[in-house]
Parts: sequence; structure tokens; C-alpha cells
Amino acid sequence: MPRAVVAIGGNSLITDSKHRTVRDQYLAAAETDHHIAAMVAGGWDIVITHGNGPQVGFILRRSDLARHELHEVPLDVCVADTQGAIGYLLQQNLLKDFRRLGIDKSVATVVTQVEVASDDSAFTTPTKPIGSFLTDAEARDRHEREGWDVAEDADRGWRRVVASPAPVRIVEIDVIRHLLDGGFVVIAAGGGGIPVVADEVGDLTGVPAVIDKDHASALLANDIGAELLLISTSVEQVALDYGTSDQRFVTDLSLADAKRYLAEGRHFKAGSMKPKIAAVIDFLEGGGRRAIITTPGNIESALVGDAGTHITA
Repeated sequence: MPRAVVAIGGNSLITDSKHRTVRDQYLAAAETDHHIAAMVAGGWDIVITHGNGPQVGFILRRSDLARHELHEVPLDVCVADTQGAIGYLLQQNLLKDFRRLGIDKSVATVVTQVEVASDDSAFTTPTKPIGSFLTDAEARDRHEREGWDVAEDADRGWRRVVASPAPVRIVEIDVIRHLLDGGFVVIAAGGGGIPVVADEVGDLTGVPAVIDKDHASALLANDIGAELLLISTSVEQVALDYGTSDQRFVTDLSLADAKRYLAEGRHFKAGSMKPKIAAVIDFLEGGGRRAIITTPGNIESALVGDAGTHITA
């Protein structure tokens, strides 16, 4: 059975600003799950990963509003919470699809820790904005009293910023392999994983950081020997010279071309396609055979070469 990691974006569960409730996210998850179930019906063994940026933002906002009455929720616990909640939405919808398609499989969500290096340079230059917007006074107070790093976000106000270190190890990788070998569809490394660091004896501690979901997905894909990394996002294909009059979509890229275009610096936006292309490069250089970037609705067409951007080693 060929193996694939399917990485779906956290934003794909929130279609627009008017559809953000848990019920809305459930329905959005159902739409993506239909296409993943079709992959399973086609003979793929699958691990699903997912983003969680908006969902973590909701938890942090609730925590911030209630901070005068209840304890605040640490960022690593927010990631754990969203892994369980989003996994639940995906599991329930997948099982419905499996029953409809006559697929005899179970689904399991693994609350996944991902180790990062305590001396990663990202910790000295936090750049990832999280949580609510703050006034000047609030930002100064949080910085002075709680040690938050804060920065202005696109002239909209101040926000807390945290590190985005590189993933080093999927802590529960043996559990994921065991479930996959046992025929389960596995949901793992949600939100890039719960960021943890190891001390001198190997004990793990959560840290306030955000791991890029696509980089964690690439690491996971290599660890399970996946031949395919499929990144499900909001655009059908990758564009070169994105946002300019020379913008053009591409169907096929070699690994060498992907590395060249990434190095040129003008094609892929830092908060959008750049980390996806970098993750694909890591996956292919780590032994993967091919990667596809496309929308959820085009997954089946992309698998037979009729949609998406295909990047091969």
C-alpha cells in the first residue's frame, strides 16, 4: 500500500469570517474528508496533518478575555487542545465516509509532541504573531510584567510574537507507525505538533512556540517512508512571480527548479507558499518521491495528474 501524508491547512476549516463556529468547521472538515476518503478507497495508507492557526487564536482570545477570572492557557496547551478538537471533527466525518464507501478502517488521532532544539536561533528572534491585538499600553505591560515579546503587526496594532523553531523529532513516531501498520488512518502532528524541548536527561517540557505545519509534515512523511506529501491549500496550483503582472501557474517542477525558484526570493510569500515549497524540498531531499500542492476539491484529479502542482525528485 503506498503511503502519503496529507497536510490540510487550518484555514481550510474556516471558509470565511462569517463561518467560524464549531459547526461551520465541522462542515468544512466534511468537505475535505470526502476527498481523503477517496484516496483511502483508492488504496492509500494515510497520515493526516493539519494547521490550527485560527483555532489557537480563538482559544487565546477567550483566555485573554477571561484572564481576570480564570487562569490563562499556555500556548503549548492550546496546540494540544486543538489537536484533539480538530482530530475529532476529522475522525467523525471520515468514519461517515468510510461507512458510505464500504471501507473497513478506523481512524485515530495522536496528540503529538514535536521536539525542537532549545538553542534554535528562532528563540532569539521571535517573529510569529499570535493572539489578540494589543494597545500600546497593553503591549508594554505584557512585555514588562510577563516577558512577552511583542511587535507591531501590519500597522494594525501590537501582538505577541513567538519563535517558530525547526522540528527535530516527532516524539510519538513509533505510535504513529504502529497504528499505520495496523491499518488505521492516523491524524497526527496537528498544528505542527506541540513544541517541546528536552533537558539533559531527555525529559520534555512544552515551550511557547509555533512549529510550521508543513515542515513538521515533511519530517513525519520521511519518518514513515511516505512516497507522497500532499499539501492541501487554498489555491489549485503554485504560481511563480506571485502577485505581479508576470504571475503564472505551474503544473510540474523538478526539485532543482523548486530550489532555484525558492532561492530567487521573489516567487513565494513568506506567510503563504514559501514554507510549503521549503517543506517539499526537505521531503524530497529526505527520500520522498513526489509532492503535490492543490486544493481539497482537486485531490482526486491531482493524483492522476490532471490538477495541482507536482514536484518530483
